[in-house]
Amino acid sequence: MTSVAGGALAQEAAPTQPGPAGAVDDIVVTAQRRTQALLDVPLAISALNTETLTTKGITNSASLATAVPNLQVSSPYGNTQPNFSLRGISVANEYNANQASPVGVYIDDVYIASRTSQGMGLFDLDRIEVLRGPQGTLFGRNTTGGAINFITMRPDLAGTEGRVEAGYANFNTVSAQGAFETTLVENELGVRAAVNYVKGDGQLKNLAANGRDSNSVDTLQGRLSVRWKPNDGPVDVNLRAYAGRDRGAQAGIHGLSGPGDGTGFFEINENRVGDNKTEAWGVALNVAAELSPTVTVTSITSKDGGNQDLQQAADGSSLDLLDINWKSDFDQFSQELRLNYDTDKIHAVVGGFYGTDEIVTDNLFNIGSALGPNVNGGFFEHYKQTRKSWAIFAQSDFVLTPKLTVTAGVRYTQDDAEYRDGYAYLFAGDIGGEMTPLASTVPCATPAGTCAYDPAARYNIDGDSDAVTGRLALSYTFDNGVHAYASYSRGYRSGAFNGGGYTSSAGITFIQPEEVNAYEAGLKGRFIDERLTLSSAVFYYDYSNQQVQDTRAGPVSFLVNAPKSEVYGGEVEFGYRPMPDFKLNGSLGYLDATYKELTLQGVDLSGNDLPFAPKVTAQLGFDWTFVRPAGGALTFSPTVSYFSRQYFSPFNEKNAAGTGQVNSELQQDAYAKVNASLSWARDDLTIRAFVNNAFEKETYSYGLDLRGAGFPFNFLVPSAPRTYGLTISKAF
Repeated sequence: MTSVAGGALAQEAAPTQPGPAGAVDDIVVTAQRRTQALLDVPLAISALNTETLTTKGITNSASLATAVPNLQVSSPYGNTQPNFSLRGISVANEYNANQASPVGVYIDDVYIASRTSQGMGLFDLDRIEVLRGPQGTLFGRNTTGGAINFITMRPDLAGTEGRVEAGYANFNTVSAQGAFETTLVENELGVRAAVNYVKGDGQLKNLAANGRDSNSVDTLQGRLSVRWKPNDGPVDVNLRAYAGRDRGAQAGIHGLSGPGDGTGFFEINENRVGDNKTEAWGVALNVAAELSPTVTVTSITSKDGGNQDLQQAADGSSLDLLDINWKSDFDQFSQELRLNYDTDKIHAVVGGFYGTDEIVTDNLFNIGSALGPNVNGGFFEHYKQTRKSWAIFAQSDFVLTPKLTVTAGVRYTQDDAEYRDGYAYLFAGDIGGEMTPLASTVPCATPAGTCAYDPAARYNIDGDSDAVTGRLALSYTFDNGVHAYASYSRGYRSGAFNGGGYTSSAGITFIQPEEVNAYEAGLKGRFIDERLTLSSAVFYYDYSNQQVQDTRAGPVSFLVNAPKSEVYGGEVEFGYRPMPDFKLNGSLGYLDATYKELTLQGVDLSGNDLPFAPKVTAQLGFDWTFVRPAGGALTFSPTVSYFSRQYFSPFNEKNAAGTGQVNSELQQDAYAKVNASLSWARDDLTIRAFVNNAFEKETYSYGLDLRGAGFPFNFLVPSAPRTYGLTISKAF
C-alpha cells in the first residue's frame, strides 16, 4: 500500500514552466530542495506531471517503469511492497518486510521507511520526481540507487475548485476519484480534500474447483490538506493527514502448476488464494518561514503507521505445499529542520534530520508434509526491529561566473538498530488449525528440530553503522542555453538484520552497509527553436556490499554482502513538438550491472548480472490531437515500452550443486508492451478510453528460487493481462 495519500510539503507546488509558442514545456522541480527548471538541475531526473501520469496510464508506483529509463519495479506480492530497481541497484533477491529499499521513497520530502507503504494507487498528485544515482546529501541514507519523491497537490489559497472522475474497466473494475478545494480566507487559509476508490475482480482466472481468482483490487484512500499563511505573510503552514487500505486478492503464482502443465499464462490452479490486506495512515506538518529575502527556515514533522497481513499461497497448486502469512505492523516518526540561503552567487541548504521506525513481525509458514509423509507443520517467527537515524547535512551551489557553477555537499549519518524479542519454532499442524510447538529454532544455532522447545527463549542483537556521504559537481551553461555537468556522488544504505532467519538463529546477524561511489556526466537543453528538450547522462558506479540472501541447506537464510559490483551505462530522455497538436516523447537507457566478487552456496557468481537490471530499457510515445469534434479536442496517446532480458536471481542461470536448483527459470526474456488512450476534452469535461498491455504480452515480474529450498517448483509472478476501460472526469 502506498501512503501517497499523505505527507508534508516543503515548498510551493511547482507548475509546468511554459516556453515560447510551440515549445515543449519545462517542468519545475525541487530536487535540490529549491525551485529550479528541470533542465537546469545537474542531476539525472525524470519528472512526471499530472498530464503525463494520465496519458501513460500510470495509476500506481508499480507502473512507473513504463516512463523512466533504467527503472524496474517488481514484487512477490503484486502491487504491494514494490521493489524499485534504479540503474541496477535494488533489494536483489531479498523479500522480507524489514529491509529498507536502496531507492529512497518520499512523500512531499518525508522519507517513508516501510516498503509496504509504497505500492497503492496514485491520486491528486502535482508530480513525481525520480532522481537517478546516489542522493546521499540532501535525501540521506538508503538512497544508493536514487530517490522517488511523490509530490501531492495542496491548496493554492485562491477560490474554490474541484474535480470528480468515475470509470469502468474490464474485470468489472469500478473506480472513482475526487478532489475539492476551498479558500476560507483569500491568500491566507485553504483546505483541500481528495479521495480514491477502486474495486475490481481478479485478473488471473483460477482453474481449481471453487477457486478464487487472484489479483483483484479493492482500495480506498483519502487525504486532507490544510494550508495557512497568516496575513499572507512570510510563514507558510501545511498540515496533511491521510489514511488508506487495500483488500485485494493475492498475486497469482505459477509454481507447481503453470504454463508447462497446460495452465494458461493468465491462469492459476490454486486451491487457496489469500488476501493482501494493508493499511497506512499518517499526519505531517510543514512550516516554512521566510526570515528575509535570502533566508528561509523549513521544519517537517511526520508521524506515519500501517500494517500488512498478506495471506499468500506460494506453491501455485491445488495442494497445500506452501502457504505463508506475512504479518507486520509499522510505525515511524521523523523530524527535519533545514535552512535555505539564496543569493545571486550562493544557493545553500543546511540542516539536520532525526528519524525512527519500528516493525513488529509475526510470520507463519505452513508446509505440507513438513514432518513426514502427510504430516503437516511449519514455522512461526516473531521479532521487533527498531531503527534510529540522525544526520546533519549541507550543500551549496557556488556561482563562479554566469556560466559556471560548482556544487559541493556533505552529510554525516548515524544509524542504530535493535533486533528484539526474536523467537521462532517448528510446529505440527494443518493450515488454519492448531499449532503444536515441537522445537525452538530461534534462538537455536543448529539445524531446525535440534533444540528443545523453550517458550521463554528470546534472541536479541544490536547493530550500528555510520557514513559520510556527499556530492561534488561542476556545471556549465553554453551561450545557447545548453547545460552540461560532471559530478561525483557517494551513497549509503544502512546495515541490516536478516528478517528471513527463522529456521535457525545462525543466520540472524547484522551485516555491513552498502556504499556506492558514482561518477556521472550529463547534457541538457532545448534545441530546434525550443521544440526539442533533451536530457542525457552517462555514469559509472563502484558498488560495494550489496545486501543479498544466501539460502543454504537446512534451509537456513543468511543475509550477506556481495563484496563488489560494477555498474555503468547511459540514458537519454526527450520531448519533441514538431507541430502544436503533436508531441513526441521517449527515453532510452543502457545498463551494464555485474558482480565482480560474489559467492553464494559455494558458487562463484562473478560476472553475473545483478537482478532486475535489463541492459536496455526504452519508451516511445506521442500525444496527437488530430481532430476537434463537438467543440472539443480528440487526442490519441500511445506508448510502447521495451525491456531486454532480466534475471530475478544473482545466480542468473547457474545452479548450486546438489540443491535441485533450476535458476534458468528465474528470468524474463526481452519484451515490449503497448499502452494507449484516446481522450476527448472540452472545457472542463474529459472522456478517456484506455488500454494497457494492448497485445496481452505474457511476462513475469518476479521470481524466487524454491527448488534449492527443497520444493519441487520455483516461485514466479505473472504480470497483468490486457486491461481496458473508460473514465469520465469533470473539473469545476
